[in-house]
Amino acid sequence: MKRASCIPGLKSLPQPRRCAWPEPRRPRGALPTVSTTASWTTETIPIAGLTMPVARAGQGSPLLILHHDIGSLHPLPFYDALARRFTVLVPSHPGYDGAERGDWIRNVRDVAAIYQWMLGELAATRGAGPIAVVGLGFGGWIAAEMAAMAPRAFRRLVLVGAMGLKPERGEIADQALVSYIDYVRLGFADQRAFDRVYGAEPSNKQLEQWDLNREMSFRIAWKPYMYNPTLPHLLGGVAAPSLVVWGRDDRIVPLECGERFAKILPKARLEIVDGAGHFVEMEKPDELARLVADFVS
Repeated sequence: MKRASCIPGLKSLPQPRRCAWPEPRRPRGALPTVSTTASWTTETIPIAGLTMPVARAGQGSPLLILHHDIGSLHPLPFYDALARRFTVLVPSHPGYDGAERGDWIRNVRDVAAIYQWMLGELAATRGAGPIAVVGLGFGGWIAAEMAAMAPRAFRRLVLVGAMGLKPERGEIADQALVSYIDYVRLGFADQRAFDRVYGAEPSNKQLEQWDLNREMSFRIAWKPYMYNPTLPHLLGGVAAPSLVVWGRDDRIVPLECGERFAKILPKARLEIVDGAGHFVEMEKPDELARLVADFVS
């Protein structure tokens, strides 16, 4: 059985069977575990009754990267480029990419509070003082919530195509109206870039994970959809210099949201990346890495 594509030019693709992936369990109070792949290590930290996986690579000052609502591939060229200059930390959000969901989590601010806690537990950030954070899309919303609840906790704040603010003219793309593969394709300005990253026919495992990630997004960001009406009132206290980056062809979060972030944040500037959609870090990884590295440094 096939679902018709809602995006012009995209072919119909079969919907995979939804399956429940086992969640990692570890006795409360257990020590973190570490596994290694190439130059990346994955450390598991117990936070708020959950096991939080955090990928790490590189050396230098810590740089926290918060991924999109579609999850994240590990590693990405964007992450690797930044790991040449920083200690890059990429946690998996609760309920995304196989990480424990946490039935008590009800909104994005809950996730932001979990990450604030995590920064006090990780060896790389515990004694580092204010650090830099990069939020990608949905992760940008989490980063903005973190900065709002602790206005002086960050040295630099980078928001890339961030959700979290309600558009005044357009709207944030509703992923309930399209299949999850069409939603991901919508985030690329050039469909050849999608094919290069995921393949023209993504694996069933990838499709299933997108579906599960979307289910978590609906759980914590459905009403209102992908924004917090209180957030714009709280961002005015953020002390960190902020860089707001947007793909010029972002069809998921309108550019006007980037303009609003740049206007509300006290020390912000807006950079627009040509030839990129919502997933700037996958379409223009080198350009985005240069922007981030220069700003954070």
